[in-house]
Amino acid sequence: MSELKNDRFLRALMRQPVDRTPIWMMRQAGRYLPEYRASRAQAGDFMSLCKNHELACEVTIQPLDRYPLDAAILFSDILTIPDAMGLGLYFETGEGPKFNKIVRTEADVQELKVVNTEADLGYVLKAVSTIRSELNGRVPLIGFSGSPWTLATYMVEGGSSKDFRHVKAMMYNTPEVMHQLLDVLARSVIDYLNAQIRAGAQAVQIFDTWGGSLSDVAYQEFSLKYMKQIVDGLTRENDGAKVPVILFTKGGGQWLESMADTGADALGLDWTTDIGSARTRVGDRVALQGNMDPSVLYASPEKIRSEVKRILESYGTGSGHVFNLGHGIHQFVDPENARVFVESVVELSADYHS
Repeated sequence: MSELKNDRFLRALMRQPVDRTPIWMMRQAGRYLPEYRASRAQAGDFMSLCKNHELACEVTIQPLDRYPLDAAILFSDILTIPDAMGLGLYFETGEGPKFNKIVRTEADVQELKVVNTEADLGYVLKAVSTIRSELNGRVPLIGFSGSPWTLATYMVEGGSSKDFRHVKAMMYNTPEVMHQLLDVLARSVIDYLNAQIRAGAQAVQIFDTWGGSLSDVAYQEFSLKYMKQIVDGLTRENDGAKVPVILFTKGGGQWLESMADTGADALGLDWTTDIGSARTRVGDRVALQGNMDPSVLYASPEKIRSEVKRILESYGTGSGHVFNLGHGIHQFVDPENARVFVESVVELSADYHS
């Protein structure tokens, strides 16, 4: 593997000194970019794009060619694991992901097998190795997975949900069945992320998109417990380098101390938590990633720049901050506003590092 030319993202995750705050954006390869839309049209549909390693590589690198970003993230989907379990993932225009088969009963759960990534998700690993080779040490590559709880919500609801009525009914009525489901998912995620690391991912992120929908007690039992199981099972060093782990629970600002206890290297923050107070709460136990409201990118360049400055000031001086949005970039954002965002971080953040 080629030597890394820009390692400030990995250094910040390990709270080592950096010359400026590194930046990447969740969903940085996505629908807001016209070149992404062209690649997706070429592929035919979203899953065909995910499964074509050359096109997945192409769209992963597109934002790096536009902006001075400090990391690439694998282009894939969080629902590859349930798809590999035989649930039949497909996408309805305007409605998001759906499954042909829904998991609602104990019998449904018992039919599920732990994913063998090498056999069942080879196209993801091919994309990882292709991207890593194409990057040629330009920036690190992030691998990722959905959290067990987040994957379970889609599998039980059959797609996106606003009230989570089926998955929460299962959780409250038959917690033992829910634990069976979450355990098989956690073991699958461990296999999946470790395979990504072997294929060349240099850091990994666990996306707990729907953890924030849970009560305090339920979050600890049904989401965080399984993310800790994953962290404990991950390969933390590969090819002579440490592989940092980022946990991101959207709506999870109240649980930062518990999240830091998992042994993860960094925590992602959404925009509802002040990053300065988060830093005070977790101290130097973990790095922090975030956390500008993606909707700021609809504002004027001056407002985008001032919001970047505010967040940098809130975090304060020293390493341990990876600048990001508090969730994925929206599809209707002007790419030039994204440029203002990234370039503002690059320009303004050096003052916070001696």
